[in-house]
Amino acid sequence: MSDLLLDTCALVWIAGKEALKPQARHAIAAEQLHVSPITAWELACLSRKGRLIFSEPLDQWFNRAVERMSALIPALSVELLIASQQLPAAPPSDPADRIVIATARQFGLVILTRDEAILRYGHEGHAHVMEC
Repeated sequence: MSDLLLDTCALVWIAGKEALKPQARHAIAAEQLHVSPITAWELACLSRKGRLIFSEPLDQWFNRAVERMSALIPALSVELLIASQQLPAAPPSDPADRIVIATARQFGLVILTRDEAILRYGHEGHAHVMEC
């Protein structure tokens, strides 16, 4: 198995100790975790819309969650941002999803997610995915 890139939903569920599929729990325990910087942006968007509420300032929550998981934060480079708009076939339309996919492809990571669009794209053979 490869290291894991946590989609936004996966980060929130792991940090909140939500129930995960057994295969995902095993992978989380066995592999290095990564969190894209776009996840912080996506969390801020969800917080602004009132869809997620945090018990502390979001930057503190995010940094604490990443630190507790000993997760790495891969670089969000110009090349990666361009690659997110040049993905093969019909990738998800959500820009954050595209950046997560491009990050996974660039760094050889498996995306841990429940996002149907990302899972479908992965099952089509364009990214490595695991449902959490």
